Amino acid sequence: MNPSEVVKKQLDAYNAKDLEAFMSLWAEDAQYFAHPSTLLANGAAAIRERHAVRFQEPNLHGELISRVVLGNTVVDHERVSRTFPEGPATVEVVAIYEVVDEKIAQAWFIVGPRK
Repeated sequence: MNPSEVVKKQLDAYNAKDLEAFMSLWAEDAQYFAHPSTLLANGAAAIRERHAVRFQEPNLHGELISRVVLGNTVVDHERVSRTFPEGPATVEVVAIYEVVDEKIAQAWFIVGPRK
């Protein structure tokens, strides 16, 4: 799989709320950041824990707006619907993925304001 295919499958699994398929695309030592350098989850177990909770949200959905691929880096612009503590909202997200050996090794997320 090329990097774009890995990230596409990851988004498809996210939207299906399929935790096993989602996690199969992350490296065991993957790191998950709020851009530029706030570590939110270190390793597959922490990423799994974070998403097990998120996948319980009834309206969770990521809509791909655009994708740019440069080598092993994939940059997605997405519109994400979620249920936050104060209620349902939509946010725009720029997600930057580094793919190594067909797994996401690192990811950075820039999240816009809730609407």
